[in-house]
Amino acid sequence: MSNGAINGPDLTHRTTCRLCGSTRFELVLPISPSAIGDAFVSKQQAEQEAQGVYPLDVYLCLDCGHLQNLDVVNPEILFRNYTYRTSVSLGLVEHFRKYAETVVGDLGLKEDALVVEIGSNDGSLLKAFKAHALRVIGVDPARQIAAGAAADGIPTLPEFFTSAIAARIRSEHGPAALVCANNVFAHADNLSDIVDGISKLLAADGAFVFEVSYAPDIVDKFVFDTIYHEHVSHHTLIPLEKFFNGLNMSLFDVERIPTKGGSIRGFAQLKSSGRRPQSERLLALFADEKHRGIGQPQIYKDFFRALEDRKRAVLDYLDKAIAAGKTVAAYGASTTTTTLLYHFELGPRIRFVVDDNPIKQGTFSPGWHIPVLSSSELSARRPDIVVILAWMYANEIIRRNSQYLAEGGEFLVPLPVMRIVSQAPS
Repeated sequence: MSNGAINGPDLTHRTTCRLCGSTRFELVLPISPSAIGDAFVSKQQAEQEAQGVYPLDVYLCLDCGHLQNLDVVNPEILFRNYTYRTSVSLGLVEHFRKYAETVVGDLGLKEDALVVEIGSNDGSLLKAFKAHALRVIGVDPARQIAAGAAADGIPTLPEFFTSAIAARIRSEHGPAALVCANNVFAHADNLSDIVDGISKLLAADGAFVFEVSYAPDIVDKFVFDTIYHEHVSHHTLIPLEKFFNGLNMSLFDVERIPTKGGSIRGFAQLKSSGRRPQSERLLALFADEKHRGIGQPQIYKDFFRALEDRKRAVLDYLDKAIAAGKTVAAYGASTTTTTLLYHFELGPRIRFVVDDNPIKQGTFSPGWHIPVLSSSELSARRPDIVVILAWMYANEIIRRNSQYLAEGGEFLVPLPVMRIVSQAPS
């Protein structure tokens, strides 16, 4: 491969930076290896086969400051049979409705303009754009989800987005006024080819809009569990600007948003258009990243030490409770919760997991094969302690399950600082 990678059937280890091509790295976040985060399995599968674990170590490029995973799981394994659907994520559909309204207004998109979404999933965002009388096309490799979106009125190519796919779309449908990628621009190993495709697909005055987790928020808010095998990049703006500039594009605006524990919505355009000047808030974040040393190893090393302190606090509490004969369950069956289960070494301590998503109920967790049940089982089984793995939604989960607390149960929220909740909020 041209990226200087060492190849294996299921795993590729990069030897060059995904953005600048440097070979100078430092391991800054040695996250524990885990099974594929969303690979929940049936009872039969759990009984018949063990699931392997893959590295999650995070490295910093010492030349451009890009934070990234160098071990890349074959995307065919990760995405072809993908089960996550945007429409079941708490609040995300409403977020996309507001997103479309804002972007249409800010970019001045006209009726019948073309919007292409990379990683369009079940079409939730494109439906919002379609409501503004825009033409829409999705590109998503999860065949079953893509077929469902197409049947629901959102034309979707069941493919990985590449420069070749971009050329095909432009040939068949014309240039795009907007290309967007939401929580997927961090997923791709071949970012250069993707951005090359975006630049060729965009109209002269078009824009690329993307949402990604923001590395400073990972540090500040302890959302380390957004590090999983799908996410091979953890973006900051200074490396991205250098990267875009090398591919005839440039950032012109950014907005900080609360999704996924802290993200950015970035706006880029063709460098040759020069239509939009760089915003004050983009320039302010460039300055903030430089001031904080976001592109240097020390901030991530300090963060990891603080994370390990939190892990020890959680395990000390649980191990004392288990030694006293108490039972422990968990709440949350998603991709992020797998990272937390493995890195905090919770798997052997958890008897069962509950989740509100019917798709996950009746399955078994990746790797550990912990049974996933309905949240109604909390009152039926009455575990003494429930660790809220989906800790970013802890307040809502606690509110919905006040009956469990009233019956003497206890919630443990592991992050950003461990807290114990033993009575319902008033």
